[in-house]
Amino acid sequence: MKTYQRSRLTAYTAGSLALVAAVSVSGCGGSGGGAGGQQNAVAPQSTPAAVPPSAAAPSSAAPSGAAAAAGQVSAAAWAKWHLQPLPAAPAAPADKPVKLTRTGQVPVISSIPTTDKVVFVTLDDGAEKDPKFIDMMNDLKIPVTMFLMDDAIKNDYSYFKPLQAAGNHIQNHTLHHPQMSTVSAAAQKNEVCGDQQVLTQQYGAAPFLFRPPYGDGANTATLNSAVQQCGPRAVVLWRESMQIHDMQYQAADKKLKSGDIILAHFRGPKDLKGETMTEMFGELLSRIQEQGFSVARLEDYIQAPTAG
Repeated sequence: MKTYQRSRLTAYTAGSLALVAAVSVSGCGGSGGGAGGQQNAVAPQSTPAAVPPSAAAPSSAAPSGAAAAAGQVSAAAWAKWHLQPLPAAPAAPADKPVKLTRTGQVPVISSIPTTDKVVFVTLDDGAEKDPKFIDMMNDLKIPVTMFLMDDAIKNDYSYFKPLQAAGNHIQNHTLHHPQMSTVSAAAQKNEVCGDQQVLTQQYGAAPFLFRPPYGDGANTATLNSAVQQCGPRAVVLWRESMQIHDMQYQAADKKLKSGDIILAHFRGPKDLKGETMTEMFGELLSRIQEQGFSVARLEDYIQAPTAG
């Protein structure tokens, strides 16, 4: 597994890269919660047309915050899933701490600057489509951001629509999940633009966030250029990754911090050593609850660029 240097909030500046508080990030692969499967190098194909910057603005907005939904979760709902209740998330900030621009180089984000005691849960790929997970999400109303990859979801696009209808955003994770630094600039653009087109068509909202498979290439000018041309306006990494029962931390103290972005995957028994998606997600929520954090919606803290 390769490691890559990441930052809590890394932004490109005129032709160079500013890295702040760099830390080592584990790749998307690995046991349990990793992105299993082969790293498919994609040969250059006919590149989909780049998405105009104005198309990066989402065409439908999520609810105004996770707090109201979390407050509606009954003790019986938590008990049904054998979980202790999480604290309710605060109201979404009126002034979002991360503001994205319509044009220019895109920032690389692994956490959100906030004093709210919240973390953000992201789910990658879309390989596992467990109906019980939708039941769990309907019961517990945990906000998540889904970074979906077309190869994993094309056998059942409809599975994710109830999750989207509950206010959860769908974001870009490439067509085929290649290790981006190993493929050409044209292939990188094809991966990002292709998934952007599929997700916009299937779900009616253009993704404005992008996550590269394994986190690979996130800080390269080549990938940044591809993302700019295809529509998303930020590259999103993570500070923790969920395995089967425990989280893998980047911080030496192995503790969550306010604003941390957590990586997990749509995975089932085949990849989780017999555990189900709901069992893994329950373990994730338990690790968050043990440290006294609530789960907020990532998009409530990131201001998407408005259409021009």
